[in-house]
Amino acid sequence: MRGLARSLTLAAILAAAASASAAPRERLSGEAELAQRLEGRVAGKPVACVSLSDIQGSEIIEGVAIVYHLPGNQLLVNRPRGGASSLREDDVLLTKTYGNQLCAPETVQLLDSISHFPRGFVSLGPFVPYSKVKR
Repeated sequence: MRGLARSLTLAAILAAAASASAAPRERLSGEAELAQRLEGRVAGKPVACVSLSDIQGSEIIEGVAIVYHLPGNQLLVNRPRGGASSLREDDVLLTKTYGNQLCAPETVQLLDSISHFPRGFVSLGPFVPYSKVKR
């Protein structure tokens, strides 16, 4: 009986430790997340357009911006002129362009990542390039 009690106590302690380590981390605000993402980078002169062939990927900073990944570890940050507060990190971005560039103030439609139903749009602002600081 004593062995069973010890085993149950040990199991309870291990379960408590596992749930404590799996506790959700405190979520950063969008601005703090963007600042963390841009740490060690310096901003360049904003541009109105970016060549679509240069874009290697994108990520959404919730409620704040869209970050486009370019060759050479360069990032382009776009803080939309309108609708930024509706950005969610799990949105799917649907961009319709007419030509080979993505320019401000074109709109980007936001789709729900599960249902793929439209849930809003943002109007792009200028693209600010960020490069790694050379040491």
